[in-house]
Formats: sequence, structure tokens, C-alpha cells
Amino acid sequence: MSNRKIAKAVRIALVTASAASAVLYGAASVAQQALEEIVVTGSRIATTGLESISPLEIVSAEAIKQSGVANVQDLLLKNPSFGTPPLSRTNSNFFTTSAGVANIDLLNLGAERTLVLVDGRRFVAGQPGGAAVDLNAIPAQFIERIDVLTGGASAIYGSDAVAGVVNFIYKKNFEGIEVDYQYGWSAENDNKETQFSVTMGTNTADGKGNLMAHIGYTDQGAVYARDRKLTAVDFYTKAGLPPYDEADAFEAQIPFYSSYAPQGRQFTANGPGAGYTTDAAGNVIPWSTNGSATLAATGFNRQAFRTIAVPVERYLFATRGSYEFAEDNSVFLEGTYSSNQAKQLIEPFAMSSEDIYSDSGGQVPIEFMYEGAMRVNPTLPSYIVNTAADEDGDGLRDYYFTRRLAEVGPRNYTADRDTFRAVVGVEGNVFDDWSYEAYYAYGATKESQNGSGQINVLNVRSALEAVPDVTDVNGNGNFTEAVCRDAEARARGCVPVSFIGYNSVTPEAYRWINAPTLLTTFTSQKLAGVNLTGDLVDLWAGPLGIAVGGEWRKEYSRSEFDALVQLGLNAGNAAPPTEGQFDVTEGYVEANLPLLTDVPFANRLNLRAAYRYADYSTIGGADSWNVGMEWAPIPQLRFRAVRAQTTRAPNIGELFQPPSETFPSNTDPCIGVTATSTTEFSARCRAAPGVAANIALNGAFTLNQADLQGTGGFNRGNPLLGEEQGKSWTIGAVITPDSIPVLENFTFSIDYYKVEISDAIVSTPRAFILDQCYSDSGDASFCSFITRRPEAVGFYSPGSLDEIDSASSNSGGLLAEGINLTVGYAQAFGPGQFSARLIYGRALDGWTIPLPGSDKDPFVGEVGGSEDRANLSLGYQWGDFGVTWLMNYIGGACLDDQDWDVPPCVGSVLYNDMQATWSPGDRYELYLGATNVFDEKAPYIPTGIPENSTGTATDAGTYDPIGQRFYAGVRVKF
Repeated sequence: MSNRKIAKAVRIALVTASAASAVLYGAASVAQQALEEIVVTGSRIATTGLESISPLEIVSAEAIKQSGVANVQDLLLKNPSFGTPPLSRTNSNFFTTSAGVANIDLLNLGAERTLVLVDGRRFVAGQPGGAAVDLNAIPAQFIERIDVLTGGASAIYGSDAVAGVVNFIYKKNFEGIEVDYQYGWSAENDNKETQFSVTMGTNTADGKGNLMAHIGYTDQGAVYARDRKLTAVDFYTKAGLPPYDEADAFEAQIPFYSSYAPQGRQFTANGPGAGYTTDAAGNVIPWSTNGSATLAATGFNRQAFRTIAVPVERYLFATRGSYEFAEDNSVFLEGTYSSNQAKQLIEPFAMSSEDIYSDSGGQVPIEFMYEGAMRVNPTLPSYIVNTAADEDGDGLRDYYFTRRLAEVGPRNYTADRDTFRAVVGVEGNVFDDWSYEAYYAYGATKESQNGSGQINVLNVRSALEAVPDVTDVNGNGNFTEAVCRDAEARARGCVPVSFIGYNSVTPEAYRWINAPTLLTTFTSQKLAGVNLTGDLVDLWAGPLGIAVGGEWRKEYSRSEFDALVQLGLNAGNAAPPTEGQFDVTEGYVEANLPLLTDVPFANRLNLRAAYRYADYSTIGGADSWNVGMEWAPIPQLRFRAVRAQTTRAPNIGELFQPPSETFPSNTDPCIGVTATSTTEFSARCRAAPGVAANIALNGAFTLNQADLQGTGGFNRGNPLLGEEQGKSWTIGAVITPDSIPVLENFTFSIDYYKVEISDAIVSTPRAFILDQCYSDSGDASFCSFITRRPEAVGFYSPGSLDEIDSASSNSGGLLAEGINLTVGYAQAFGPGQFSARLIYGRALDGWTIPLPGSDKDPFVGEVGGSEDRANLSLGYQWGDFGVTWLMNYIGGACLDDQDWDVPPCVGSVLYNDMQATWSPGDRYELYLGATNVFDEKAPYIPTGIPENSTGTATDAGTYDPIGQRFYAGVRVKF
């Protein structure tokens, strides 16, 4: 380190001598941290944590160690500034992609509006089409600290820093070898976790170079719903509302098995209303989904196959090297590689005849013209043949069915993700007072996902259309056996299939109808930048510090499913490939202007400002800026305020996603309309021929269950999107009362934030489209997104909603407003050292607006957006022994008020974590820890409610669905 840098570090250490709150929890050397914190997140001009003009929390390496987490996401989510993550190990099992991915969301404004950096530079996205980083690729034991900055920072770092920035600072100039091994398990003897890492570093003989390497392995085992009392069985509550605690949940529960059963159900026009179902011997029995005192349950328990926590296995490698080729000038190289594997387990596929015969509403023919005569499918039992009727008007008898494909087995998906990133650059000092950095980085994430348990729709259809082999086409002498009617299908290996009764799908038929799924993705990022900072001129109150620089970046993404998925021919949603790219060239300038120093009522008064202009290949020019003021009337009290304009450019998925199929749930506003209804929207309803036909048939527009569940549609990107621009305020105060005897070991900071986006990129909600089309004061142009069935088709009534499409647009609004308070304390107490830190967050307001003119949808006070959150950490170090205790509080919350007239609420939760350490020598450390010490239960939120994470009986991104768990480990240094 140069003399100039040492002098600056010493000056900073003096300013922050009482900054014991520089760690989230746990005790670390304040002096050591001060020397390392020459430049922190939020400015290109050197500052320290408590001198940051924007609210800044620092999580130290010691805090990471004391948490025992395998993924730093789990630690960051305890900070009140973070909202519920879109993806985590406990809420992603039912996602078609990205299971096991771990990302973060500041202020509940979305992961795409939280910029993740490594050593101040962007990191490649962990999912195709977006910008969110997968924290599985960040090696926890290689981190020196994490800077968490709330408030807009686009002028400093560019697009995506709307809610704030999370900057992972890697270790540097490490010498020696450190080995860390940890093993953990839950109180239910699952969630087995193994962590092992080796960090090595050495200096060159001349002292000018340093080389570091880190190798890590983590294996986080699965947690299955069947192994937890509350989630072992499909059920709902008597009141249909979430009970406040587990006891209430069990008292109120009623088993509610799926009606898609392994033995299947068949329906004919003249058959029993509940359909035909059979027992293991093939006898027709009464249907009873959940069973009764006299009937055995015929439904299917999906929870027996569902996963609460996705198993994730990771291999990590990170390295950093530097060499001083001239005094105060060095070349550096950084590399990161991670290989992750996540496995999903979902119940066997629930299939209906509508999946196979969507063109006829699910009607399956039982007879075919074959070899000059009408032939009946020989696999069908007589009770279906004898009661079937022509329901679709084609002159042939037919039936329909539902079936759980238990013979095919559960749906299994294995995702292998590899992330690679390399950075090369030079840094140093020029002209004594100026520092520079120039770098080039390349990163890529690729994923290969293989799945089983789906079906080939075309093959199933040919296998269902079986006829007697009257001409002995296979030459085996049997003229009555069933063969596939289609000769081409027979030539490709078609085998007739029956979905009637238990285990009716033969191994040969399974091989014919089985459809393995495949997904491949590739995301890359190229990045080049240069930064220059120094003192431009000495003014009356100090030097005018500036930073200038530029950056070029190119993003590319490709995502492609197998051919059957692309066409929607595996009985799932059609998902065509998505591919796109963009590049951007940016330039910025930042300045720190000292106005007053060491005068009465102004120990320091500074003005800070920054401006960035970016030229995108997709949206053209976009700019960001911020202006801030910091005023310290005395050294122990400092006020700060920042006004900023933030920018987020649309990502590749938002721009280029082709129409992708979905099957949403919506309420049809035309229900109940009659021929004489006089409201304006009634006339709009009757304008659809199918609605008019339905009214003529029923007297009022009436829908059946199939109609209510049979709406599809397509989501698509929009290449005409523009950038988001939001305005933000952060206003705060920092108190370091080191001269007051009673308070000399305290630090305080309080900050107010408000981030508002008026042109947010949103996918227009379908409920809003329906409302605009049919409400009296709505916009009839939205009716073009809606398609209704003109006549009855199979299960479906005339006029029922067939498709509602949606696309991305710059038409949404977002707001997050709140207050954060941080109090730190450190004091010698008894024979040891005591430390404490409290972080409290109060959300004052937060809402989303789907489109201009629509009502605000508040999220503050709702599940995932509790008004009050707090994190209290306590630590005590006594010689070789240490203990830390962490309490994480999440306030009570209610369900979304748009789904309930009076939203039910859940109570607050308080999680407690602890760790005890023993260091018998300088080289060794043994530790024991527990997470959720008192086994605090997650609030019960049943399946089917939007806030529920399927299979977990709660919102598993907000609350802990795993429960009490323990770990033990050892660290060895050489």
C-alpha cells in the first residue's frame, strides 16, 4: 500500500474509531475494518461505512462465519431491507425453470431492481432473460464483507440499481491456508448439510505479488412434505382461512385429496354423475375423493411427493492474483467458477382427456372406421361402451376421463447450472493524487435441465385410438387383440394404452407415451470499464474530489425447451425459445464539493452529485443522476440526504420473449348478464356471439366448472419497451457520541427512504384487462386481448373465455417508503467483550399500480411485506470462548386484500439463532450452532391461496418452513 493510501486509511480509522456497528452481528477488529474500508459501495470517491451519503449496512466475514449459512442469501434475508425473494431453495420447487436459484430483492421492489456487484463490478445473471444474480455462484467463505446500500444508485453503477446495490467484496492479499468443515441437520433428521472449503494464499518472494485460491463444496439435502406433520396430507380448513397456529391448523383440517386418481375416472353422458372408478380388482366402486366412514378414499395425496426444500449441491472455485509491475501500479486477475445441481420432485402428472383431445373439448372416441367397418376399442370395459353417447356431434360415441399417471412415476427434474466469470485489469496511482482502474470481464451461465414424468400428447392420442387386429397386422395369429389404428404410428412402435384402473399402463405403453423433457439455456455478459478518481483542485474547505469513467457492456441470453414443450405437446404449457441481446455504452462523472469545514455549526458540509448517460442498442439514450448533501454540525452528528433519478433498462425476456402459453385463473365479469341487462358492460358482453348464445340457452350467462378452469392465454415481450425511471429520496442522520461517557460505545443511524417508479415495466394483469374491457368507465380497446368461444366445444359453454393475452409495457407504478434504524454497541464487560446491534425497519407505504388510472394495490402489511421487521444480534467474547445470539422478528401480516373482503391475518414470528465457538489455539476453532432454536412454526397458509408456496403450507420465501436445525464445524489455519 502506498504512503498516500496509508495516510488516508489512518485518517479514516480516526473518524470511525467507534464504528463497532460495521458488522451485521459478531465482533470483529474495528481498526482492521477501518483500514480495509477505503472505498465502499455508493460512491467511486473514497468513503467509509458511516460516512456514506446513502444508507449503508456492512456485513462482515465474521458475521458470515457466525451465521453458519451455506448460502449468503439466508443471512441477507434477515436484514429488514430485504423483501421476499422471487427464488430460493424453499419456494422454487414448482417453477418450470430456476429451481434452487437464490436471489435477493431490496425493498420488495423486485430482484430485477436490485443490482448485485462483486468488487464493484457487475456479475453475470443466474437465469436466462433477466439480470438477477444467483447467489449460489458467490463463495461465502471467500467474502471479506458485503455492502448493502438502499436507495437509487444508477448514476454510480448504471441500470438496475433502482432499489439499491448489494456489493460482495472478496478477500485480497490473503496468506496461508484456512480449512473449514461443517455438518448440519434438522430436528426431523433431514435437511442434511455438508460444507467444506479450503482458502489458500501466498505472496511472491519480492513481496510484489499475491495469489489466492478458494475451493468450496456444499450439499444441502432435501426436505419432503411427507416428512412434516403439517404438510404430509392434502387438506383445507373448515373456514377456508389460515389458522393462527399449528394447533388450530390440525383442529380445522379436512383431508382434501386430488380428484385426479391413479385408477382414473371415466365419464359418459349416461353414466353416474361422479364418473366411473374401479378398485384394484377392476370392480366399479363409488367415488369418494377423501373417503368416509363407509367408503375408502379414492383420491390422491399429492403431498406425498412434494418438496419443501429443493436439494442443491454446489462446487465452487474462486481465485485472485495481483502483481505490482511498477510502484503503486498492479495488474490483477479474478476468476470464479461454480457448478450447481438442483433436483425437483413433484407428484405424478395429472392428465385429462382434454390434454389429448383439446380440439374436441376432451371427448375420446370409442369407435373408429377401420378395415371397412365400425370397430369399438377393445381395451374399453362394457360399462363405458354401453353408456357412451355422441357428445361432440361427429356421429361417433365418445367419453372423457381424468387420470393420475402413477405408473409413469413422479415428475423429476434435474438442473445442472455452471457459472464462469473472469476479470483482468490494471489499477494504481498516477500523478500521486489520482487513482485509476481499467478492466475487462466475461461471465457466462449455462443450464441443462432434464425431466421425466411428462407425456407425448400425439403418442397418447394414437395409443388411445385402438382397434381389434382383424387383419393380424403384426402376424402373431391373434385377430382380436388391440392394436393402434394408425399404421404410421404402429410402424414407429405405437402400443395401445388404457387409463382405466390401477396399473393399467403397461411398460411397453409407458415407453411409447413417455416424453422426457429438456431445457438448455445460456446467458453471457461482456464488460469493460475504466474509472479515474482523485482531487481536482484544493478549495477553501478542502479538495474537490471527482470520479469519472465509462463502461461498455453486452448481454446475451438464450433459452430453449425440447420440441414437444415448444409446441405444447407434452400436456404442459407451450414455451417457444427465447433469444436476444443488447449492448450499452455509458459514461459517468461524480463530484464531492466541500463547502464548509471546521467552522461553528459546520464541522463539515459537503455537496455531492453524480450523472450518468447510457446509450442502449435497444432503447436509445437514458440518463440518471443524484444530488446529495451531508452536514456535520459537530463531529459526533452528521445529517445526509440524497435525491436521485434511477434507471432500469428492460431485460432480454421483457423485450424478446415470444408468445408463451399460460393458464390463468380469472373471474368472468359477464356471469349473470341477461338479455335485458341495461348496464354498458352488459352490452359489451352480449356483443360476443357466444355470450349471446349462452344467454339464449340459459336465460343468463352461465358457466360450468370446466369453463372456469379452462382459460388460456399467452404472455409475450415487447421490443418497443422503454426504460423505467424512478425518483428516490434518502434522508438520514448518523450519531457517534464518542465524547459522551454514557454513550461513547454507541453508534446510531436512522434513515428515511422513498422510491417511486411511475413507468415500471409490467405484464398487464389479466384481471385489469377484463375490467377495462367490460367496466362502464373502462377502455374497450382492451377487448382485443380477449378471445371467447363462439359456440359450445366439448366441456365448454358458448361464450366462455378461451384466451386472455398479456404483454409487457411501461405502464405500471411502484412505490416503497420506510424508515430504517441501526444501533450498535460494544463494551468491555466482565472478563470479556460484549457487542450488540439492532436493525429495525418500518415500512410506511408500498404499492403497485398495474396501469395508469387503476387503483393502488398496497403490499405493506401483507404477507411478505410486514410493516415491522427487526434483527437483534448479541455477542460475547471471553478469551478462547465466544457466543453469538441472533433474533429475527417478522411482524404480523394479512393476505392480499384483493382476494378477500376481509383479509385473514397471521401473527408475528420471532426466530432465534445461536453459535458457540472455542479456539484452543491460534490455528484451531471449533463451533456449534442452532438455527430456529425454539422451532418457531411458520404461519399456516394453505395451498390454493396466492401467498402459499405449493407444498409447504406457508409462504416459504418469507418464513422458515424447515424448523429447528443444528450444525457443528471446525476451522483450521496454517
